[in-house]
Amino acid sequence: MRLLTTVAALRCYLTKRCSENAVTEDLRLDEMTGWYRTAVGLVPTMGNLHQGHLSLIQRARQENSTVIVSIFINPLQFAPSEDYQRYPRTLEQDQQLCEQAGVDAIFAPSPEEMAVPQKSIQESKVTQVIPPSAMMTGLCGRSRLGHFQGVATIVTKLFNLVQPDRAYFGQKDGQQLAIIRRLVADLNLPVEIVGCPTVREGSGLAFSSRNQYLTATAKEQAAVLYRGLQRAEAAFIAGDRNSNKLIAVVQQEVAMVSTILVEYIELVEPTTLMSLEKVEEEGMLAIAARLGSTRLIDNTILRDRQPIIAIDGPAGAGKSTVARQVAANLGLVYLDTGAMYRAVTWLVLQKGIAIDDECAIAELTNLCKIELTPAQDLQSSVRVWINGTDVTQVIRSIEVTSLVSAIAAQSAVRQALVKQQQSWGKKGGLVAEGRDIGTHVFPDAEVKIFLTASVSERARRRQEDFNKQGQPKINLEQLERDIAERDWKDSTRKVSPLQKAADAIEVQTDGLDVSEVTAQIVNYYQQRLSQ
Repeated sequence: MRLLTTVAALRCYLTKRCSENAVTEDLRLDEMTGWYRTAVGLVPTMGNLHQGHLSLIQRARQENSTVIVSIFINPLQFAPSEDYQRYPRTLEQDQQLCEQAGVDAIFAPSPEEMAVPQKSIQESKVTQVIPPSAMMTGLCGRSRLGHFQGVATIVTKLFNLVQPDRAYFGQKDGQQLAIIRRLVADLNLPVEIVGCPTVREGSGLAFSSRNQYLTATAKEQAAVLYRGLQRAEAAFIAGDRNSNKLIAVVQQEVAMVSTILVEYIELVEPTTLMSLEKVEEEGMLAIAARLGSTRLIDNTILRDRQPIIAIDGPAGAGKSTVARQVAANLGLVYLDTGAMYRAVTWLVLQKGIAIDDECAIAELTNLCKIELTPAQDLQSSVRVWINGTDVTQVIRSIEVTSLVSAIAAQSAVRQALVKQQQSWGKKGGLVAEGRDIGTHVFPDAEVKIFLTASVSERARRRQEDFNKQGQPKINLEQLERDIAERDWKDSTRKVSPLQKAADAIEVQTDGLDVSEVTAQIVNYYQQRLSQ
């Protein structure tokens, strides 16, 4: 692991790393065509790392070949009255934690190296990135004037310096996460913002660098913030949707601890941060409070939607058949995401576009119109149209099957289709299957399944499918090689690699028929919803 403290060293490291990855990819292509995981993941921090930070690093390590942690105590986000000088600086300890977590490099510049003075944003004369005022003036913005300009300015500088494929932020700082997502969208920055769940101590208190200011007794008292949010979440599940009622539930619980001074409790829309009177689809219930001189924040997301079941797994594991059965059994909608990628692949072939012409494929994908409609019976696939043409059968050909993984690995294709899938999922009530449904498309799905089977079993099933469809015969050994190669491509590709979500249960399907697998998933779904 490298410790880099200058911009020059960071740029040198990134250039060298990209060159090494390119060489490795060329070598691998001699043995096997496919995608090599070369993505860079950035975890921006102010140091004093704790379990919350480590969960971000772990997620970044799973999804990228290079993980960079930035450690920069940003003077621009501290008001003159706040604790910039007092903020804990533990670089040696942070280095040890990063090395144990598999971080490739730490970027720990001084304020001078980042070209910012050790002054507040109001006193600074540096060029500033100013997010929409409506997103900064509420919640923490009321008491921390200039804070989010300071955050946005430094995060933008870090994105420009590191040029990551993905950057990781915790949901605990919900206002910050929403502002950074808006920043990236508005400035068309080519980085995927990955929001990760809040990590908590045993008491429920959200991990924070400022927790170290608290005594053991104070930590126990501070846990009341999360208990209040939990009570509100229970009231929401029971049917309360009104902002005043939900806020009152939190207030009543927090009032049990007299040493807590509440700064705000508010219900807002999670992406725009606009105040809500009632949760129609989704709301973020957020709280900020002081315990002595320590300021604490927390939040919970409330969703008024039917549950989503996300089924992931490798090619040939039977995901689509099982997903259709589960959807029918539970009265949910089956969202055939794989068919969407197959439809795009078919269109690429029809247009005679080279598989590696990513620019042409990006344009084609963003201009095409895909429609999915339920089939009349469970034995049939969802009917698929692209640009008005019914492609339900032709997208299952060997030619499309052999190329769909390469098309799906292209960033522009995935961005366009994932956006459409997430739009369909806003109201929930669906079963979706694919390679990254639970990790990327619907990371907040209520039920996550990782469906798998041995390579030999999947090859046997694929051969049976081809025979039923009247496809040209292909021997079992070749199918096993093809499936093993596709597993490798899917799990090492740069964009949203195949992996089991941390909160997914694995269902091994060797020796089980579809009805048995379906029964397992339906049973698990019912258990989860009854909790």
